[in-house]
Amino acid sequence: MENMFRLIDNDQEVATNRCIWVNGPVIVGAGPSGLATAACLREQNVPFVVLERADCIASLWQKRTYDRLKLHLPKQFCQLPKMFFPESFPEYPTKRQFIDYLESYASRFDISPKFNECVQTARFDETSGLWRVKTVSNAESTRTEVEYICRWLVVATGENAERVMPEIEGLSEFTGEVIHACDYKSGEKFAGKKVLVVGCGNSGMEVSLDLANHLAKPSMVIRSSVHVMPREIMGKSTFELAMKMLKWFPLWLVDKILLVLCWFVLGNIEKYGLKRPEMGPMELKSAKGKTPVLDIGALEKIRSGKIDVVPGVKRFNGNRVELVNGEELDVDSVVLATGYRSNVPYWLQESEFFAKNGFPKTAIGNSGWKGRTGLYAVGFTRRGLSGASMDAVNIAQDIGSVWKLETKQPTKRSTTSHRRCISQQF
Repeated sequence: MENMFRLIDNDQEVATNRCIWVNGPVIVGAGPSGLATAACLREQNVPFVVLERADCIASLWQKRTYDRLKLHLPKQFCQLPKMFFPESFPEYPTKRQFIDYLESYASRFDISPKFNECVQTARFDETSGLWRVKTVSNAESTRTEVEYICRWLVVATGENAERVMPEIEGLSEFTGEVIHACDYKSGEKFAGKKVLVVGCGNSGMEVSLDLANHLAKPSMVIRSSVHVMPREIMGKSTFELAMKMLKWFPLWLVDKILLVLCWFVLGNIEKYGLKRPEMGPMELKSAKGKTPVLDIGALEKIRSGKIDVVPGVKRFNGNRVELVNGEELDVDSVVLATGYRSNVPYWLQESEFFAKNGFPKTAIGNSGWKGRTGLYAVGFTRRGLSGASMDAVNIAQDIGSVWKLETKQPTKRSTTSHRRCISQQF
């Protein structure tokens, strides 16, 4: 047993090294996915511990999003299990309203994450049949190492844990300011400047729109095809309309209808450099997880010339950028709206359920939430907040059924139980 658990011998080590038994699942991540899972487990009367590397819940929303951000979908598609948005909230809540909702959600279900605990490794111990999750905390200038021992591990770090930084020739020598979209807050400080926005997803489009609204001169890089759709069609959410049609029609027909409606509302967008993919928007989302852009005003700025659309970047040279078509632009600043990626491969020592890209191997669709040996994933099915909520409900019910069965029929533990070696319990 000495090899399996680290015993604590003196007061100094108590402050810096601990081993904790969790009488229930460990949830890694206190974003919407982790909170939803915790709330559903609370409803099942299953104890849990939530680990969060930041100092707050939903750190992506609180610290790595721009000021003008609103939910792209109507609030009924973004609420978490067991709690509606307040009726006073608009159909598309603001960033601040969504954060307030999440904080109220955590309070209502008595969710108190362990903040500033960054998971270093998580591995399944075949000998004990338990998960061993090691964390490091540097809070209050004291480095604390903790190993959590648990039967179930829920990965809730999500699709957007780490920023993606592209490798572009000469970018490191660019003489102007270079930031990722996660560090962009407002276009106010860019007024009058020429800003290159690399990326044309929802973030790239909104950052370009915000820059144009603050009298900057944005050029948006579009390297490949993209589906741009109106956020609403005839006063109805485009997403809601698609979901209703999918109940009655096959996916290919829904895509056909959506594209015809988009043409009537937006017109021919290809003449502005916005070429559509060959695959329809819903099919592309289902097959590859690529979300269509929901236009909230950027297209009008493109039509009026206040947002310039340019092809891919070949290289940077000082404060100039050379495009793949040979054209050169003078640029003052660069915003990299190049997206995010999962960080799971950096800490989870497992390769059967999760692929090298940090997603479950069956992540797209309805079967990507459960692995073997008590391993679960929430928020990786590329179906947004509604998909994460469904994952959370399924995970809590799965764990809860085992928990209820075993707590009704307690079994006698062997004399080698690990509990006696644990310094702290939850």
